[in-house]
Amino acid sequence: MDLERVLEKCGNFGRYQIVLLGLYGWTNIVSSFHYFSQTLISFTPPHSCAIPDEDFAGQSIELDTCSYTLRKDNLTSIVAKCQRWDYQRESNYESITTELNWVCDDAYQLAVGQSFFFVGSVLGTIFFGYLADRIGRLPTCVLTTLTGASGDFFTSFVGTLPWFCFTRFLSGLSSDTQYYLMYILVFEYLSPKHRTLGLNLILGVFYCIGLMISPWIAIYLGNWRSYLWAASLPALIMLLYPFCLYESVEWMLTKGKVDKAVKVLRSIAKFNGRKVDDSVFDDFNRHYRDKLNSEKSNSSDSFIGMFRTPRLRMFTIILLIKSMIITIAFDILSRNVEGVGTSPFMLFSYTGFCYLPAGLTIIMFQNMIGRKGMACTSLFVGAIITAAAGYLVATLPPQDNALVLAFMVGLGRYAGVVAYDAEAQYATEIIPTSVRARGMANIHVVGYGFGFFSSYIIFLGTIFKPLPSLLISALLLIGAALCLTLPETLNK
Repeated sequence: MDLERVLEKCGNFGRYQIVLLGLYGWTNIVSSFHYFSQTLISFTPPHSCAIPDEDFAGQSIELDTCSYTLRKDNLTSIVAKCQRWDYQRESNYESITTELNWVCDDAYQLAVGQSFFFVGSVLGTIFFGYLADRIGRLPTCVLTTLTGASGDFFTSFVGTLPWFCFTRFLSGLSSDTQYYLMYILVFEYLSPKHRTLGLNLILGVFYCIGLMISPWIAIYLGNWRSYLWAASLPALIMLLYPFCLYESVEWMLTKGKVDKAVKVLRSIAKFNGRKVDDSVFDDFNRHYRDKLNSEKSNSSDSFIGMFRTPRLRMFTIILLIKSMIITIAFDILSRNVEGVGTSPFMLFSYTGFCYLPAGLTIIMFQNMIGRKGMACTSLFVGAIITAAAGYLVATLPPQDNALVLAFMVGLGRYAGVVAYDAEAQYATEIIPTSVRARGMANIHVVGYGFGFFSSYIIFLGTIFKPLPSLLISALLLIGAALCLTLPETLNK
C-alpha cells in the first residue's frame, strides 16, 4: 500500500492539514516581509540640490538634481556637483537612500548592494536545498528563515557599502528556501485535489496581507533601520514549528526511515481523529521496504538523476530556463513602482492585493485547464500586459494619468504573480520525489542567479523608458513557448 492511499486513510485534509496550512500562511507573511524589505528600505524620493553653505553674494544659483550652477553675470557660470540634497520625503520616512545620500553619482551603490542579495540567494538555495535532502525539510526551513531574518537585522546597523553588501548577501541566503521548503511540506501532506485550493488560497491571502501592511509599518516607524528590526522579528515564531509539525513522510521514505514514517502517519491519524487498522501500516511498511531493497542497487538519488534520460533531461533544462525568466520578471514587476505619479508606498501596498485574485485565478482555472495550460497562459497574457504597461508608462505623463498607470502596474504585478505561483506547483509535480527539495533548489538557484541582473534591467529605463517592460515581455513569450513542450501533470 503506497503513501497516497495510507495518507488518505489517515486524513489528507483533516485537522493536521489545517494546522499545517495555518503555519504555511504565517510563513508567507514572514517571506513577504523578508523578500520585499529590500524594496521598502530603498525608495528614492524626488530630490534636488541643497543650497551650499558657502557665501555666494552677488551670484545667482540654479539648482538641479545632481548639480548647481553659479552665475556671476550673463557671461560667467560655474557648474559644481551637489554635496547635499533636499528630499521630498513621504511622511518624513528616512530610507537608506536618503540617509546615506546614495543618489546621483553614488546611486550605483544601492544597485550593487542589492545585487548581492541575489548572490546570496544563489548560494543559499544550493546549500539549504542540499541540507533539506540530508537533514529534512522542517529543520532546514526553520534554519534558513532565521538566517534571512538575521541578515535583515544586521543590515539595519550598516552605514557603508561593503557592510551593506555583506548583510544583503546574508539576507539573500534564505530568500527562496524559506518559502519553497514549507511549500513542499504542505504539498506532500495535502491530497492532490486540495493542493491547488490549499496552496494558492493560503498564499494569496497571507502573502497579500504581508505585502499590504508592510509599507504602512515602514511609514509608521519612519526609518528604514527600525523597519528592518520589525520585519525580522516575526521569523522567531518559526522556532515553534518543530513542536507543531511533522517531518515530511516522503523524505523519510527516500532515506529508508520507514519505521519513523509509520510513527508519523499514526500520529497524524490520531490528530485527525481517524482510526486506521494496524494491517494498513504493516502493508505500508512491507511495500516500502521491498521498494527500497529493489531500488538500493540502482538508486540515483541526486540532482544528476534528473538528467539520466533524454526526456527528463529536456524537461529539467526547460524548467531551469523558465525559472530564469519567471524570477526576473516577478522581481522587476514587483519592485518597479516608482515614477508613475503615485506614492510608491501606497502603490506597493494597494497592488499587493493582487496576490489574492492571483491565487483565486489559479484555484479557478488550474484544475480546469491543467498545470501546463495555466503556466503557458499566464506567461502569454503576462507578456501582453507587461508590453502594454510599458508603452503607457512611456507615453503618458505620470502626474495627469496616475490612476491609469497605477492600474497597469497592478495588472502587470498580478500577471507576474500568477505566472510565478503556477510555475511553483507545476515544477514541483514534474520533479521526482527523491530529489524534490534539491531539484527545486537547483531550479530556483538558476532563477535567482539570473535575478542578479534585475536592478540593471530596471536601470535600462533611464536610457529608454519602456525598454525594461519590452524586454520582460519578450522573455515571458519565450517562457510561454517553452511550456508547450512540457508534460501535463494534472491527475497524474
